[in-house]
Amino acid sequence: MSITQTSLAEILREHVILEVESIDRMYLNVYIPKLQQESGASWFLREQRKCPIASSAAMGPISHDFVEAIERYVEKHQLPLLTFEKGQRKDEVVAPYLKAAAGQEGIVLVGKAQEKTTTFRTLKGRGPGGFPRLYRTTVMVNQYYFYGRDCDFGPFFFKFSSYFPYTAKFCLNGHEYLKCQLSRAGIAYEALDNGILSCVDPGKLQSLADDLSAEKIEALVRKWLARLPHPFTAEERAAGYDYDLSILQAEFSLTQVLDRPQTGRLFFEAAIRENLDLGRPEEVQLIFERRVTQRTPGRFRTRIITEGVTPALHIDYKHSRIKQYHKEGRALRTETTINNTRDFYIGKRLKNLPALREVGFKANRRLLHVQMLSHNCLLGEDAFQQVNQPQTVSGQRVAGLRFTDPRVQAMLSALVAFRFLPQGFANPEFRALLAPLLGLIPDQLTPGQMTYHLRRLRLHGLIERIPYTHRYQVTDFGWRVAFFFSRTYARILRPGLAHIVPTPTPIHHPLRQRFDQLELAMNDWIAQANLTS
Repeated sequence: MSITQTSLAEILREHVILEVESIDRMYLNVYIPKLQQESGASWFLREQRKCPIASSAAMGPISHDFVEAIERYVEKHQLPLLTFEKGQRKDEVVAPYLKAAAGQEGIVLVGKAQEKTTTFRTLKGRGPGGFPRLYRTTVMVNQYYFYGRDCDFGPFFFKFSSYFPYTAKFCLNGHEYLKCQLSRAGIAYEALDNGILSCVDPGKLQSLADDLSAEKIEALVRKWLARLPHPFTAEERAAGYDYDLSILQAEFSLTQVLDRPQTGRLFFEAAIRENLDLGRPEEVQLIFERRVTQRTPGRFRTRIITEGVTPALHIDYKHSRIKQYHKEGRALRTETTINNTRDFYIGKRLKNLPALREVGFKANRRLLHVQMLSHNCLLGEDAFQQVNQPQTVSGQRVAGLRFTDPRVQAMLSALVAFRFLPQGFANPEFRALLAPLLGLIPDQLTPGQMTYHLRRLRLHGLIERIPYTHRYQVTDFGWRVAFFFSRTYARILRPGLAHIVPTPTPIHHPLRQRFDQLELAMNDWIAQANLTS
């Protein structure tokens, strides 16, 4: 199989033997909402703990009791208590313990590490009446990691800060959840390191992945919160000082298992070669369905990272990214990692998981869609002439969109940026993008000129009006035309002509040399045919 003979679309259509869309790793913030501000912390210490002055000294006894409770828990359950060194890979240290506890439910070990956390300190003599007041700061304190296995979710860990307000983190893995559920249902499967390689019931596998809801995740966290040491009393929790959950990081993956390793290598060779520009803002906004302007924060870039001989494609958007790689030589893994839900105007609370997973899974699919179109956007002769030649549509005559017309190239380049915008685009938005491509400012393009250009695009079938609005959206045909025209012109015609056109200074380029050889051969052929006289 040659990549010149097989398109990316054909690879994914004909050589994928299993496909599953699933939440992968989730990292949750477990916090007390009432204790996130200085005022709330002061109120708690004075009203709940009856401290005459709200200060960091009043927090000391709570921290002492909490650490003692952790140590009693470790002793009671006879758990290993490890101290993680700086820079040590915790997952590698813990892996043997988790493996030894396979099939059992419970905490496997407790680890301790010095890490930064946000807490409150006392600023003396600055509050009302000269009393101390609290202020937020960061300090290095002991963090306690509880590594365990759950019968429904598999491995997880809870990380508690040992200092006020005792914020915690919780980490789970959606693929481990799938493995547990398949085993409980008696469905045979073969596992990847972090995924599923094969399954006798793919439909049930996807159904289980879809069923991993915010409610199930919250129930898991609450279950283990009830079993582990808690820094606050039952009365304080009943008074509203109980933990709530928000999303720190969420990974949404699409795993496509291929029939053989060579297929994956072919896909990656083509995908990387054709999509080095996917990190550019105009491409990123198509994948994440978000408009990118000069004021949009963050870097937009494509990175090709090679670990050993396995390449990985990374695309960054604000605090989020898409990673695509050939997993264990067997599967194509495309995963979107969202590190800040605000990038997509979605709240951080766990209840927003359905909206967030829609963003993540759609981004994965859009990346594959863009890759397939960019690699397989060839037009037939009829379609090519349909665009290039004047047409009569419903009695209306429209001029052709000439391939070599700079204005046409600018319009089609602009269409690429509007393809996946759900609200489409209007005349002013099209003008704002088209003008710079023509070396103009938007005011130099009149409304009449823009109406004429939009009419040409519409009658040629490249765009269509959204009903009952003055907005347009790019058609599938228009998307393919725009890709074909703009990429062929930018990557083949323009640089190719620069190499072959005669210049005063000789150009030593293989393409120029081949054309020179062709010209000599043609001149010899003409001379032999006696056509020169």
